[in-house]
Amino acid sequence: MTPPFGRALCAMITPFTPSGALDLDGAQRLAAHLVAQGCDGLVLSGTTGESPTTTDAEKSALITAVREAVADRASIVAGIGTPDTRHTVDLAREAEKAGADGLLVVAPYYSRPPQDAIEAHFREIADAGELPLMLYDIPNRTGVRVEPETILRLSAHPRIAAVKDCSYDFLAAQKVLARTDLAYYAGCDEHNLALYAVGGAGYVSTVSNVIPARLRAVLDAFDAGDTAQAARLQQQATPLIEAIMSAGLPGTVTTKALLSALDLPAGPVRTPLRPADDRTTDGLLSLYSTLTTT
Repeated sequence: MTPPFGRALCAMITPFTPSGALDLDGAQRLAAHLVAQGCDGLVLSGTTGESPTTTDAEKSALITAVREAVADRASIVAGIGTPDTRHTVDLAREAEKAGADGLLVVAPYYSRPPQDAIEAHFREIADAGELPLMLYDIPNRTGVRVEPETILRLSAHPRIAAVKDCSYDFLAAQKVLARTDLAYYAGCDEHNLALYAVGGAGYVSTVSNVIPARLRAVLDAFDAGDTAQAARLQQQATPLIEAIMSAGLPGTVTTKALLSALDLPAGPVRTPLRPADDRTTDGLLSLYSTLTTT
């Protein structure tokens, strides 16, 4: 089955100007760069895109600008998740008008609804428009799982097409893969190859903001039958993946720090996040340089 949004998707940061305003020119330049480096799709206004601190108007403007920059060379999946079903439905409709190809919908957070309410939340959003949905299971941030049985029931909906898996439950992912046609995307970069090898669709990657071609090469090697090379490429990227995603700072912070050091559009993070210090940035740049010169 051809993945609905491509294989190599970047969870794109949202560039801001030095004063903290939305940088649409920077977003267009970064989007064009990422697609030229091998990204099949761009996921906007997700966790990495600082969705909690961007406005509804900024989210729509970002979709429109990126669509203009990449045209039909890549899919655009718009993050629209909120803890309020009505608000999420409104964002879904606005994303469709702005030119998105699909919707990333996180489980409703903070209120910790039971599974039947989570299922109803996703169904209402899927029924509100014509775009396909990617369910986003990230219990570490939402406080609730989207349980495998819930995903299995939702898979029958004609507009629920994919899952971004940040559950760290590899067995659950395989159970759903074995029983549905959902496109399962790794949402944690350390799982990119592992999930792909058992039938996953690809990845939605934060780290691909900085090494898009390197991460795509992992999938390309696997598809070519060179599994040993795919493993080597994944292993080579592991130190940088760890530094960006597991070094005690949110991935948005570390990614923006490294992008800025590489003179790519990024800008500051919005509060309550705080920028990485010079020592962290220097460490990231050193790991990046080691990886990209080997």
